[in-house]
Amino acid sequence: MELHRGLPRQSPGSDASTRRLLSLCGPLPERPRVLDIGCGPGRSALLLAAEAGGAGLAEVTAVDLYEPFLDELRAAAAARGLGDRVRAVNADMGALPYEDGSFDLVWAEGSAYVLGFDRALARWRRLLAPGGTLVLSECEWTAAEPSAGARAFWDPQYPLRFPARHLAAVQAAGYRVLGVHPQPDSDWAEYYGPLGERVRTAEAPTAAAGVALAAVREELDVRVRHGHEYGYTGYVLSPVTDGDDGRWPARPETPADVAAVRAVNLAAFESPLEADLVDALRADASWLPGLSYVAEAPDGSVAAHALLTRCEVDGVPALALAPVATDPALQRSGAGSSVVRALLAAARERGEALVLVLGHPEYYPRFGFAPASRFGIRAPFEVPDGAMMALVLDDRLPVPTGTIRYPAPFGV
Repeated sequence: MELHRGLPRQSPGSDASTRRLLSLCGPLPERPRVLDIGCGPGRSALLLAAEAGGAGLAEVTAVDLYEPFLDELRAAAAARGLGDRVRAVNADMGALPYEDGSFDLVWAEGSAYVLGFDRALARWRRLLAPGGTLVLSECEWTAAEPSAGARAFWDPQYPLRFPARHLAAVQAAGYRVLGVHPQPDSDWAEYYGPLGERVRTAEAPTAAAGVALAAVREELDVRVRHGHEYGYTGYVLSPVTDGDDGRWPARPETPADVAAVRAVNLAAFESPLEADLVDALRADASWLPGLSYVAEAPDGSVAAHALLTRCEVDGVPALALAPVATDPALQRSGAGSSVVRALLAAARERGEALVLVLGHPEYYPRFGFAPASRFGIRAPFEVPDGAMMALVLDDRLPVPTGTIRYPAPFGV
């Protein structure tokens, strides 16, 4: 770590990228509580303290295990008049000593690799207050087919993944994507430039120091030769909420609900096509008992309906979410969201891995859906990119790529 002391950054980044990621978070409280994990000397922590929130009055807790970095941050915060709003803490990111729901914004630029991307998603979620946001960056392949030289460096120490794999992990961990920021090459220059200057003149007083110095030189050389094949990407995430506090209880449909389900679909859409589709799917081999759900109104009537049936992507089983219908008198009440959330939870419990939906790109991301094209999945017909969406329920299985094959009743 001595090689890195006094450097402005400990990972690729820039003030411009930090500001871009902050802008993707959307509105924050006037005085947001921010946790910067693996803060290093605190470049991001200082910017967040000055600019996050409506009044730029964020209260930042910055954690790291290397005390010299924390000392650098304390000095810089005091020099900028931020000493009362930046608290530098020596703590382990894998065992953070904070209660659930303590922070409005959890930030981790270039540090999630210490735990691993998936473990970071799982462990840090509890720290978020309702409506909170998690921002973390991760190194990933940007080339479709990374070269043997690039893999020879990365695979033994930190195997990189493709963006679709990270998106699958995000969805499976219960987050929705608010924004994605591929960091530019200039972010690497801000990190490697000062580091490279130091390495050129550095000497190794011990054998261990020599090994560390050689490793850094190799890392710099790999970036020169293979930097076009990988890069850092920032992910801005928000946990998918559980729903409406039970105001619209959802359950599997029963035979007694069939007529009411048809009535809701007839009322919700301008033509009988969706209602007829549900009836046709009931008679089709793609029908999956237990994956047609209704939400109940206070009087016990059917307020909303959602259906999952079997489809395929390149021969691999998946689920099609369609149709989703809400009684017009109850739209925007939360009934539709409640039935969709309950249905997706049921599919996850059954061990299903992938759900696809063609729908409004402003509505379905609240459940975690993202453009299917990010996974290499496409519809069998022309459709706007943002309207065809996918949700990974289980990222332990490879996400298939290719064209969706719908059940015959869909007529496509």
